[in-house]
Amino acid sequence: MISTFISNFSPLRLRNFRIYLGGQTLSLIGTWLQVTAQSWVVWELTGSTASLGWVWALNTLPILVISPWSGVWADRFDRRRILIYTQIGAMLLAFILAYLTQTEVVALWHVYLLSFMLGILAAIDFPAQQAFIGDLSGMSEVRKAVSLNMMVFQLSRIMGPAVGGVVLGRLGAAPAFWLNGLSFLAVVATLLLVRSQQVRVSQQINPLRQFGEALSFVRSQPHIQNLLLFITLITFFALAIIANLLPAVADEVLHGDAATLGALMAASGAGAFVGTIFLVPYLQALLKPGLVLAYATIWTGLWYVLFSFAQSQFVAALCLFFVSIGPPIVVTMGIGLAQFFAPPDMRARLMSLFIMISFGTQPFAALIVGYSAEVLTTPITIALYGGLLIAGALAMLLRPGLRGWELEKPKLASASRASGAQAEGPVVS
Repeated sequence: MISTFISNFSPLRLRNFRIYLGGQTLSLIGTWLQVTAQSWVVWELTGSTASLGWVWALNTLPILVISPWSGVWADRFDRRRILIYTQIGAMLLAFILAYLTQTEVVALWHVYLLSFMLGILAAIDFPAQQAFIGDLSGMSEVRKAVSLNMMVFQLSRIMGPAVGGVVLGRLGAAPAFWLNGLSFLAVVATLLLVRSQQVRVSQQINPLRQFGEALSFVRSQPHIQNLLLFITLITFFALAIIANLLPAVADEVLHGDAATLGALMAASGAGAFVGTIFLVPYLQALLKPGLVLAYATIWTGLWYVLFSFAQSQFVAALCLFFVSIGPPIVVTMGIGLAQFFAPPDMRARLMSLFIMISFGTQPFAALIVGYSAEVLTTPITIALYGGLLIAGALAMLLRPGLRGWELEKPKLASASRASGAQAEGPVVS
């Protein structure tokens, strides 16, 4: 058990991956700092769960439109440069929101517009970022590298909201946005320092044809279809609650303030961090990934139902801690396995397909959960979503071959040689 745990950190021996992960850590802490502050600003402006849902929906809506193209771009062009440009853009948007908040002219439509623009950048960034992890680590270490990247993401979910609660309570929202903008400088610096090895596809082939190759690959792989369904289930029913309803829980249910919201988000981040750092390394070594994903989804649903009855901050935080153990298991194992199964020249396109199908459901999830909370009340909506998670996981267990899925090392032969990837070969950037 100890050797399995220690071996999960082996990608840190790689200099380029280690440098990049350090910059990601600082930037993600700033990102969660802004998420906490922005949610509270919207809640203070409107007191509406539907408005919180609209912010999240506008932030994720571009994924549906841009992801098919962004995955192709990330396979055709230099992923490192794409990431540099998107990080600079996100930094400028954070500074604009900070200025608007500090001058006390911020309005709801400002937040809507900036969230939508940030969503455009995220839709371009995410496929390149996920594939870039494999460029830095190599295919032999990609699942562990994805796990470590998710570990950093979950660590930032603890530190960012915790710091955000303090900053909001003592200094206000504007400093949180300024700090997030500054944190992007760390990522840009590391991207300028690292070197990666990327397999590119030809720029002469029609982009739609190249995206169609990714669709054809998924149609031929039932297990990748299972991964997509599990991640969609978790995104739609589990992450929508954390992203949209915690300000309402902190205020209406627990009768707290911004510090209460920070405590709830930090508890959620702590649970996700524990799941990622302690459970994922062992669960990835098991030979039945289908059962692991189903049980993690059921676990999440059960704790959401219990969370819906919480009347004190301690009980609510405790339930959120246990709730948040499950989603990172599903997302980390899903993305790691998908990258492992994907041909080297198709990783970004496959990641963009994952993002479009799974995270592309977030606009609808955000709006539905926001309006559901206004009609049914927040606790009933949380309980309902927990029940739907359990039902969805049980339905997945009925899919042919899921319970008997035995993990084995796949062949990584390219499924898209028509794209001209092997003719170009690796490109060091």
